[in-house]
Amino acid sequence: MRSVNKVILVGNVTRDPEVKKTATGQSVVTFGLATNREWVTTKGEKNTLAEFHNLVAWGKLAEICGQYLKKGKLVYIEGYLKTRSWDSPEGVKIFKTEIVIYDMIMLEKRPGEDRKDEANAESMPAADYIPEDEGSFG
Repeated sequence: MRSVNKVILVGNVTRDPEVKKTATGQSVVTFGLATNREWVTTKGEKNTLAEFHNLVAWGKLAEICGQYLKKGKLVYIEGYLKTRSWDSPEGVKIFKTEIVIYDMIMLEKRPGEDRKDEANAESMPAADYIPEDEGSFG
């Protein structure tokens, strides 16, 4: 039986991306994304709830995200859920679920931003490969 693990999000970057290199020299970036859900209650009251997501990208896409994304930027993301675990110094098992992204599209320009660098980034294809060692970054 086939299964599906696909995430599609449109939201705002919550913190500037942080690019690191693995021991083998592969680029990896982590950053946050916020999405908002709105609904109306049976009493007609409008409610909003923000959800915060941890994202990670690898290789060329990591470098693109690190170069062009900034806090507040609206982006479209495609990826998959990945849960990793490790033991804390106290011996407690810690779990973290992230969205490993394989496609990113910048959706808006903030007022006053220079458009020439972004135009080049938006046309770049995302890296379409499996990371060589997903668990080796901090």
